[in-house]
Amino acid sequence: MALTEKIIVLRFSAMGDVAMVASVLQEFCVQNPSVEIIMVSREAFKPFFDGIDNLIFHPIQPKTIHKGISGLFKLYTALKKYKPYAIADLHDNLRSRTLSLFFRLAGIKIKRIDKGRAEKKALTRTTNKIFKPLRPTVERYADVFRELGFTIRLSHKLKKSPKNLPQKAEAFFKKDATQKIGISPFAQHLYKVYPLDKMEQVISSLSLLGYELFIFGGGKTEQDTAEKWAKAHPNTHNLIGNFKLSEELAIISNLDLMLSMDSSGMHMASLEGIPVVSIWGPTHPYAGFLGYGQLESDCIQIDDPVRPNSIYGNKPCICGVESCMDLIKPETIVNKIKEKLNG
Repeated sequence: MALTEKIIVLRFSAMGDVAMVASVLQEFCVQNPSVEIIMVSREAFKPFFDGIDNLIFHPIQPKTIHKGISGLFKLYTALKKYKPYAIADLHDNLRSRTLSLFFRLAGIKIKRIDKGRAEKKALTRTTNKIFKPLRPTVERYADVFRELGFTIRLSHKLKKSPKNLPQKAEAFFKKDATQKIGISPFAQHLYKVYPLDKMEQVISSLSLLGYELFIFGGGKTEQDTAEKWAKAHPNTHNLIGNFKLSEELAIISNLDLMLSMDSSGMHMASLEGIPVVSIWGPTHPYAGFLGYGQLESDCIQIDDPVRPNSIYGNKPCICGVESCMDLIKPETIVNKIKEKLNG
């Protein structure tokens, strides 16, 4: 079928949000095979979109050649060569609005995500809190395409399709009968991280139960922590700093389960069709950022009238003497994982 229309999609960061866009585009491109997508995001996130039919990835380099208004105009000049039918702004920040303005002045149709800021403020405020589930972010992404006149129905189902393992990871998967668990214990914001001493208790318990464990996500400091855990606990492997993102995604696609914070690890697992047991502190699944296809029943969190008090996890918990993360017992997490894996 000939490609009849081209849509430029804008979502530059953060990692988890871009992974959620990829989950939506996987379904959109199947349901709209005559449309070509030009995905504009950071070069590092390209692996999220590998294998999606009729999609071209166009990197933005915001710190160098695409910095400032002149840099964004340079990006616009490159993108207009695609002759797009429309722009789907899934970011709604200063950069995406500026870039969209150039296209609008050229007569190109623009549709932008409704982030539901007022609803989210009502969900997280301390007084007169309106505690109810908000529209999932993936549906907010899909709404932009619907407003452009396209049909898209999200299944909200996990679709597992194991990829070929990187050669240096093959040895980890030789024990076919051993269940494989990914652990993504870190997050961009400290307040979303389960206390590391308690996370090590979880890792110790899972290791003693015979599961094969793989630790994902982080920089040098996190890598050092993961290396320490890997040395201390059998069947535990640190992947941080040892694999490229594309290789990590391939490994994730072969797991049985992921344990994650409310962070990019959850969304990467969703993209690969892997169920996630997730741990929530000052944030809450009701804000709309639960991983695509994941179940609220697999979210571990405490009930407190103050929760949630943050959308992005950049504010500390205000539940009382102890933070809401500290109130979650390691055995609660281990028991949930056992229940999930063993039915």
